[in-house]
Amino acid sequence: MIKKIKNIVRLLKSIDLEQIEKISQKVDLAAVMTAVSKMDDNQLKGAMKMLTGSTKKREAPPIDADFYAVEAKLSPEDRALQLKVREFLEREIKPLVNKYWLHDEFPFEIIPKLAELNVCGYVFKGYGCAGGSSLMDGIIAAEFGRIDPSIATFLGVQSGLAMGSIYMCGSEEQKQEWLPSMQRLEKIGAFGLTEPEVGSATAGGLTTTCRKTENGWVLNGQKKWIGNSTFSDMTIIWARDLDDGQVKGFIVRKENPGFMVEKIKGKMALRIVQNGLITLTDCVVPEHDRLPKANSFKDTAKVLQMTRAGVAWMAVGCARGAYENALEYTLNRKQFGKPIAAFQLIQNHLVEMLSNLTAMQTLTFRLSELQDEGKLKDEHASLAKVFCTLRTRDIVSRAREVMGGNGILLEYNVARFLADAEAIYSYEGTKEINSLIVGRSITGISAFV
Repeated sequence: MIKKIKNIVRLLKSIDLEQIEKISQKVDLAAVMTAVSKMDDNQLKGAMKMLTGSTKKREAPPIDADFYAVEAKLSPEDRALQLKVREFLEREIKPLVNKYWLHDEFPFEIIPKLAELNVCGYVFKGYGCAGGSSLMDGIIAAEFGRIDPSIATFLGVQSGLAMGSIYMCGSEEQKQEWLPSMQRLEKIGAFGLTEPEVGSATAGGLTTTCRKTENGWVLNGQKKWIGNSTFSDMTIIWARDLDDGQVKGFIVRKENPGFMVEKIKGKMALRIVQNGLITLTDCVVPEHDRLPKANSFKDTAKVLQMTRAGVAWMAVGCARGAYENALEYTLNRKQFGKPIAAFQLIQNHLVEMLSNLTAMQTLTFRLSELQDEGKLKDEHASLAKVFCTLRTRDIVSRAREVMGGNGILLEYNVARFLADAEAIYSYEGTKEINSLIVGRSITGISAFV
């Protein structure tokens, strides 16, 4: 009883006389005293906390989207490289991407800086390349996607599709001529497969043709959505041979007669990427610029398999960037006197986003392990592409939702991720086509037309 009286006295001392006078005009102090006298110690502590307020400031945990600590499995050297890439992107790329995205332009000033980062052609051996793991190559792609999917796409085209075509299908002379300078980003490459009327049907329906002549190969046709092509030094062009019907690959230089590029305008996604419509009109390509190991679409598919895994990682990065920006926003944005992160519905959105992102991270991690083990199959890459790009669409949508009207403003970054996710969802094979690749694998039945 004595202890309880002391607690009551301490409670009363926390209220000055002027406050007591004001309170007495609103409540029955005698009734209050009676109620307080009946409180146990815990109840009194609660009352004290209500009157005095909590002096302990609650700090939010650091924003870290690697919820299952997947990155802890990286070696110290790989982890250091990841953080080096992240710091570079935060410092050099993040401050300028919204401006260039808005104006549909490419920041050419970043190319020398990207070259110094020394991650182009990361998985290839020799020719100035690092000869690193597919896993680390994926981690790098995700880091780029986390800041800007457009710059990630630029690097993916240069490092994966263009350099990869030469590395996997080219002669030693072609590799020596192109790969070292492309690795240093002194020469820029593009990859021309998709056509205005042919997207998913490229395996058997290419309308761009090639024909062997005494002066070399003559190419005719069009290619659409070709990233980097408006300023690239060369473009890998895939064409159907009129003689044998097989798909063949060529290194087409920008100065080749009959080669013309028109910039595609009016895009709502990946606006920094300079996509072109290529027209080939009796474009003559010498024999020494034909890729000697590209003699059917199966050879093209080998390049696509490798880069499709990279697209899955890029989707992870895009989703992570949207999630982290949204989480930071909800911790700082206040409504009804507290951060909106304190509300149940907002927390549910954040958890749904993190759940999908964590599943994507673990899936792509294992995907790259299979690639490094030499066990990667088309269906593995296709499943990752389907799942990751589909889940990314959900994550960026929720990120925009928790930000309300501000979610559509570029200054908060999520609007850019929301738009760019649509392009990532479509390129390197649509959801439907990649689903059919997986379906064929698990059923043994091809459902392609």
